[in-house]
Amino acid sequence: MLSDSLIQQLAAELQESEKSRVQVEHFSKRFPDMTIEDGYRISRAWVALQKAEGRAVIGHKIGLTSRAMQQASQITEPDYGTLLDSMLFTCTEGEELQIPTSRFIAPRVEVELAFMLKAPLRGPQVTLEQVLEATDYVTPAIEIIDSRIEQFDRHTKVMRKVFDTISDNAANAGIVVGGKRVAPAEVDLPWCGSILRQNGIVEETGLAAGVQGHPAIGVAWLANKLAPWDETLLPGQIVLAGSFTRPVAAKVGDVFEADYGPLGVLKFRFV
Repeated sequence: MLSDSLIQQLAAELQESEKSRVQVEHFSKRFPDMTIEDGYRISRAWVALQKAEGRAVIGHKIGLTSRAMQQASQITEPDYGTLLDSMLFTCTEGEELQIPTSRFIAPRVEVELAFMLKAPLRGPQVTLEQVLEATDYVTPAIEIIDSRIEQFDRHTKVMRKVFDTISDNAANAGIVVGGKRVAPAEVDLPWCGSILRQNGIVEETGLAAGVQGHPAIGVAWLANKLAPWDETLLPGQIVLAGSFTRPVAAKVGDVFEADYGPLGVLKFRFV
């Protein structure tokens, strides 16, 4: 395990990267003996720095939920990060949301479902059924992922490892919401789907079944993974259940439209 002082140092590097928009080199390259637990310790230390500057925790995100992404990252389970109030963007129906590209380094867009909780979920034995009972509503959501740690090493071009991604708050940087809110019992969640258009071109389509077969499975997994840290999913928190499309890179001027059919459309532009 990395020392507490080193954990704080690396968290401070992430904090500076977010402000300067200059990426840092892979932690896993500099400290090849680091563990997944070290990654989560760095992420938590970074969140503590964010909270010290006035940000508030509004929920959590789950990443690497697809089998293909787990195999590519050489892991057998998802990862997770923290959602902050500064990351939240809300679409208004019929209007185009403006998202400042300057907030990000290398933003990419993923299509997801978000669970809004009305009751606490505390592991270690939370089930899918308990997640559905604890959920106030489910709504369409876009996750904006980013890379404060380089995705590819500047010298070797080697892709970063899962330790780096976890340290980097599971690559989370933003969340867009604004579609229809539905109770879990009102829809067949695995069959909820979306068409993602970028500048009018269909880039991705997918079903929520791509998230481990049912998006609530990831929420139960997260509640159980947080238990050893003495943490609980709380009422009023948002949980991003995981992407069911590949990430699509965004740049200034790009217009995205995520069409969830009966659940609404999220339209936004990077400016």
